[in-house]
Amino acid sequence: MEPSALQQLVVDNYPAARRSLRIACVTETYPPEVNGVAMSLARMVDGLHRRNHDVQLVRPRQDKAQAPEEGTRFHEVLMRGLPIPRYPDLRMGVPSKRALVQLWSTRRPDVVHIATEGPLGWSALQAAQHLKLPVSSDFRTNFHAYSRHYGIGWLHKPIMAYLRKFHNRTRCTMVPTEALRRDLAAAGFQRLVVVTRGVDTQLFNPLRRSAQLRAQWGVQPRQMVVTCVGRLAAEKNLGVLAQAFEAIRQRVPGARLLLVGQGPMQAELQQRCPDAIFAGQRSGEDLAAHYASADLFLFPSMTETFGNVTTEAMASGLPVVAFHHAGAGQLISSGENGVLVPMGDNDAFVREAVALASDAARCQALGGQACATASALDWRDIVARFESVLESVMRDTGPLLRQPLAGVVERPAA
Repeated sequence: MEPSALQQLVVDNYPAARRSLRIACVTETYPPEVNGVAMSLARMVDGLHRRNHDVQLVRPRQDKAQAPEEGTRFHEVLMRGLPIPRYPDLRMGVPSKRALVQLWSTRRPDVVHIATEGPLGWSALQAAQHLKLPVSSDFRTNFHAYSRHYGIGWLHKPIMAYLRKFHNRTRCTMVPTEALRRDLAAAGFQRLVVVTRGVDTQLFNPLRRSAQLRAQWGVQPRQMVVTCVGRLAAEKNLGVLAQAFEAIRQRVPGARLLLVGQGPMQAELQQRCPDAIFAGQRSGEDLAAHYASADLFLFPSMTETFGNVTTEAMASGLPVVAFHHAGAGQLISSGENGVLVPMGDNDAFVREAVALASDAARCQALGGQACATASALDWRDIVARFESVLESVMRDTGPLLRQPLAGVVERPAA
């Protein structure tokens, strides 16, 4: 065989390796902070690192002693931060345009991805535009919706105006569901691309169920445990959760409520639900065991952009009762792998929660199907999609990827 023919054969069978990108990710929240934005972004950063990209993570310093992580393909830049009102365990960045211009002038990234729209995110957007760097963004938190739960609903329009201005200055905004893409497009947001969320099925799965943990809760093997995981705060609509559980107790007297998380509503909930199990903040295998050791997941929030707890509960084998919204609306086929109710119909939420809690066999069947649905949400596929969007942003080819990921189907409204 001629050398040129042999070389061509090698080229055909061993294509060039994927180009390694220099990616700057800017966020105002990151683990060990516990919230959906922090945890899902950490998955993306880890996935990009595993795919051989150089990642520069820019975020606020969470405590004075914290030192940045350094590695051959990972560079962490810790900026000054301030506590967020009503969220003392979280910090937001401060205006840092000059520092970021200096940083990116000496360590120039191929693309800047901004995960949050706070002062640090705005500074990153300005610095990137000053240096003519391509920028993408995430729409991860419904700050405009949160305003209604804290007596500042009048700020809804100005918050939306700021968010629209922010995101429309980037080449692409990633959103986790098709429904959110449609809503934001109708509100004037441009260049929107759906990049959904994944779930770690090695961590969250029914095999984590623990008889020992249930015994610690003081419940019997067949006793119904209803759970909700997340921040104990007004924007999570927990009044409806308490209402639903009170109705469940009338039909299933031995049922117990398990709340995993902490927040400003804890005292109020303890007074209203004195027999509830308040497990506090949990993580890792401990959190996975709490999910799998329950029997039914109630998710009353209507302010999520996705709601990672939905996929974690489904992967753990729990049927979910939720409003037709965010990740639940995308993943749950009502009556097949969970139950959806129309947005804002609190009576329907309570009614369906009671019906499902009263039927252990149906709970188990829907939970099995929920687990099967979640098994298709591999983080590797999500990261690959994220990577391809970043490459498109660098080429300035605009939004791409109209096809849904495997296992992700937008459900019709209930």
